[in-house]
Amino acid sequence: MTVVSWFQDTTGGLLTLCAIAVAVLLFLIIKVKLEPFIALVLVGLGLGLAAGLSVTELVGTALKSGDSLLETGFGGILGHIAVIIGLGTVLGAILERSGGADTLTNVLMRLFGEKRAPIAMGLLGLIVGIPVFFDIGIFVLAPLVYVTALRGRRSLVLYALPMLAGLSMTHAFLPPHPGPVALAGLLGVDLGYLIMMGLVCGLPGFVAAGLVWGTWIGKRVMVEVPADFIVGEMEHGLADKTPGESGAAGGSGSGTVPGSGGGGGGVARTAVESKVELGVDGPKMPLVAFVIATPLVLILGATFGTMLLPAESGLLPWLTFFGNPAVALLIAVLLSFYFLGVRRGMSVASLGKLTGESLRPIGMILLVVGAGAFFGKVISATGIGAALAETLSAWGLPVIVLAYVLSCGLRIAQGSATVAIVTTGGIVGPLVATAGYSQIQLALIAMAIAAGSIICSHVNDGGFWIIAKYFNMTVKQTLQTWTVLETVLSVVSFAVAGTLFAVI
Repeated sequence: MTVVSWFQDTTGGLLTLCAIAVAVLLFLIIKVKLEPFIALVLVGLGLGLAAGLSVTELVGTALKSGDSLLETGFGGILGHIAVIIGLGTVLGAILERSGGADTLTNVLMRLFGEKRAPIAMGLLGLIVGIPVFFDIGIFVLAPLVYVTALRGRRSLVLYALPMLAGLSMTHAFLPPHPGPVALAGLLGVDLGYLIMMGLVCGLPGFVAAGLVWGTWIGKRVMVEVPADFIVGEMEHGLADKTPGESGAAGGSGSGTVPGSGGGGGGVARTAVESKVELGVDGPKMPLVAFVIATPLVLILGATFGTMLLPAESGLLPWLTFFGNPAVALLIAVLLSFYFLGVRRGMSVASLGKLTGESLRPIGMILLVVGAGAFFGKVISATGIGAALAETLSAWGLPVIVLAYVLSCGLRIAQGSATVAIVTTGGIVGPLVATAGYSQIQLALIAMAIAAGSIICSHVNDGGFWIIAKYFNMTVKQTLQTWTVLETVLSVVSFAVAGTLFAVI
């Protein structure tokens, strides 16, 4: 047997090729600093050729390439996720621009009071995090956390960590965020089941990481609110106001921030031009809750309808149609346009401009996910997936443990949660495709991958530096607080997923 045939025709050779491919991928991303999208495509092509796939199978011919792994890998996943991620992004943008986050803050602070403000901040992160991307959520909510910390005269960490835990949990475990949506396509799992398992696995992690750990460490790591974030901070447009004054300064923040230092009756506001157009007061809480809950209720309605109703039921087609994730999110976007935009004075032209601005940043996300799906297609076509399944069976290692360990390793090595998810999903997808797992089991495997993708955020993660900057922490303090928070969230959520998988 030649070396080439050993690599291409034996279990050990195929697994070695897979390990080499992952190592090269990490080298290109970490050392060469190549864009993950380009690195995934390059490594996927190289792996396919090394494993003996024909050029026609890999990229097609000069006249026809529609059936190639390159096009079906990209097209299959992007057809599933592009509309969902796009609509989810627009929904988050209108919620942020309309001042909905400020409305939620005011209501939660009234309900919980200043003594329980960290809990209110955590719930704020959870609710706003459903339609808003993680980093955008930080930009929107950071000014509200600053003012709450000033009013409470406690460490900024005490209020920031619960909010960050809420944002991180929703971003990692719940649609319409890119990771869970990508996993739905890669593993073939219904989004309704992902929502259910995301809540079941993610909420205990949020409580442990955000409320228990965040409160404990927040009393021990003292961080002051930086003056330049409150007075004249251009990134958030916070106005320099004395108690009793009100007003707005231009910037990129959102809404009305309750209170000012010293507990006086003052108001420090953030504003954008469209906020002036919409008016000072934010939308009413019932409207904000209605818009955010609509897509989740519709998607879950379709899932439960499929589970509980007979196939001949006349109601089932309607539940299926309106519960399709794209349709459900489209309905929510239209509702947000009317109730949070047009009805409050925003023009259709302004809504169109906002939509275009909000969609610009998602291009690279879609490319990375598409490249990851192509990488997974190559792994499946080469037989690496079958070789992995055979090895796992021999070792007695559950696939959910492999999924979590792979995702953890990729996350720690290169920092990107999205790359960790799509690469792990590409490796694990072929293992579960023919294993006969139920939708709940597939959703739990997806949750294990999502949990691994957020573990141990450190200096190679862009989010690490955003949090250090916005919450005035040194590298050591960020490692003590944020890095541990992400690890607790990851471990606890995986423990729930693993336990349920074993029971089911």
